[in-house]
Amino acid sequence: MSQNNYEELVSALLFSLQQRDTGLHNRDFLLTWEQPLDAIEGVIETAESLRLMVEADISTRVFDTGLAISLFRDQSTRTRFAYATAASLLGLSLVEFDEKKTQIAHGETVRETANMISFVAESIGIRDDIYLGEGDAFMREVSEALTEGHQSKILPQRPAVVNLQSDLDHPTQSLSDLMHLRNEFGDLENLRGKKIAVTWAYSPSYGKPLSVPQGLIGLLPRYGMDVVLAHPEGYDLLPDIVEKAGEFAKESGGSFKQVNSMEEAFEDADIVYPKSWAPYQVMEQRTAYLRGGESDKLDALEEECLATNAKHKNWECNADMMKRTKNGEALYMHCLPADISGVSCEQGEVSADVFEKYRLTTYREASYKPYVIAAMIMMCRFAKPADILRELLNEAKPRRAR
Repeated sequence: MSQNNYEELVSALLFSLQQRDTGLHNRDFLLTWEQPLDAIEGVIETAESLRLMVEADISTRVFDTGLAISLFRDQSTRTRFAYATAASLLGLSLVEFDEKKTQIAHGETVRETANMISFVAESIGIRDDIYLGEGDAFMREVSEALTEGHQSKILPQRPAVVNLQSDLDHPTQSLSDLMHLRNEFGDLENLRGKKIAVTWAYSPSYGKPLSVPQGLIGLLPRYGMDVVLAHPEGYDLLPDIVEKAGEFAKESGGSFKQVNSMEEAFEDADIVYPKSWAPYQVMEQRTAYLRGGESDKLDALEEECLATNAKHKNWECNADMMKRTKNGEALYMHCLPADISGVSCEQGEVSADVFEKYRLTTYREASYKPYVIAAMIMMCRFAKPADILRELLNEAKPRRAR
């Protein structure tokens, strides 16, 4: 694609972005369903602009100095490196916050820590998805501390808190998924009437967070999609988020329903998203046992859950299941890493042949996350991100020496 084509595409995106009232400036991005559609679509437009500029070898450094701080309370590959990439794209220095190397163990409070690390911070990305009922609450405690520090003139700027996955939602993933769908189908409006099957799938492990499926059902019904949530009996998501999904579907003219059959969900689907998760009741028990140090009860719970999972090994996305989809060619999606039968495990969420067919497509899906995170940071920190990106586009300073 020529330089002029990139400029035309980015200019059109920035014109649309400029018209939006996102409400994100000096705010945080914590839960997707709390954000207006202008904010969500603004993030997508900013992310796509950044992506196109990077492909055109145009610098997207909007900060001369500043920190992007990350706190990961769970393991991560894609999101960890996506956040690091986003920081680099914007010109921020990355600092990974290790709680074991701080004074938290000596009684330093969250409120104090949040201020002490933020004197030149522009963004704090947090992954806290292990304990149901605590991750989102922790992020909000950090947020309140930063607001107090800025209002008290301790902090010269108010850093943005970006949810890199909580116990409730995974907004950087769901917006990356939305960006992927936009680019696969040509436009967000083209998603209207498309059927997506968000289904549980078998995994030889337990305790996988609820945040990915909850993020999907809290977002996609807002775009007039026909969303089918499928899982075996007992593998429920949090009821209030399921209720929100139904409300969003009514507002948009789409639909939302729950079924207990993977086959039914896949029938004539345009998109499938088979992903394992643990029942929310199990996650509540798990949180209590982890916090209480009750290792015996935790071991017994794991054994019980694995035995229950094993009753549903037929919940696998395989060639026969894919034949049920529209023309047998539905778009397969996954947040990765997938449990691939015969590859990463004996039997898992998806058969090796199906995954291999869509492997590069899932890599492309993941590739949008750095731009989504960078977009979230920009929109939370700048009142007029479109103007800033337009200046960079006009300047066209190369990212690399030519």
